[in-house]
Amino acid sequence: MRKLLLALLCLPLAAIAAGGEMQLDRANIDAHDAISIQRGARTFVNYCLNCHSAAYMRYNRLMDVGLTEQQIKDNLIFTSAKVGDTMTGPLGKKEGRAWFGVEPPDLSVIARARGVDWLYTYLRTFYRDDTRQTGWNNLAFPNVGMPHALWQLQGTQILKTEVEEHDGHKVEHRKLELAAPGALSPMEYDKLTRDLVNYLAFMAEPEATKRTQTGVVVLLFLTVLLALTWLLKQAYWKDVH
Repeated sequence: MRKLLLALLCLPLAAIAAGGEMQLDRANIDAHDAISIQRGARTFVNYCLNCHSAAYMRYNRLMDVGLTEQQIKDNLIFTSAKVGDTMTGPLGKKEGRAWFGVEPPDLSVIARARGVDWLYTYLRTFYRDDTRQTGWNNLAFPNVGMPHALWQLQGTQILKTEVEEHDGHKVEHRKLELAAPGALSPMEYDKLTRDLVNYLAFMAEPEATKRTQTGVVVLLFLTVLLALTWLLKQAYWKDVH
């Protein structure tokens, strides 16, 4: 039991080490794009929340990006949960371990733990692998236990490996090829995953945008205060000089 626990704790580190040499694609998300975050939330509740949870995120936080309470109820809650409840999925811990061999992680702060570029790359680099129990593998997370939840949208990718010789050394190049298209074009799928990553980044730190706005206001106030202080000093000392 102790060895199993240690192995599970080391899984994230192993994943990072395995994907460390891979060049990540830039997510280029915009934390101020409320519509993108709303679209990402819709994708999250439809495709991610079935297995994962976000126990530190409440549905009503989406009111910060322009949704009303009624819109959240009508479009994002498909269970008996209330708007003020946390985003917990229907899959229990025991079922998760039975189906995937490990409990699906909570995604509340996954964007801070992994980084938005890693998530964007990960969501776009699933490929068919019949040697895996789920039938899927991933370039960013080799031997991942999670199946490709978005495959019907992206389609089916296969891994192509090419070997080239440079100065007597063999160099292996791996690339993905779309073998069967999905419901979305590659450009549309990239946009969907970018919106999803944008939402995951918002979920990991909902106050980030507000803090930035507050910081700008504080700096402007201090700048005005500095100008007024300088003018007061000039007026106070004008007769001395």
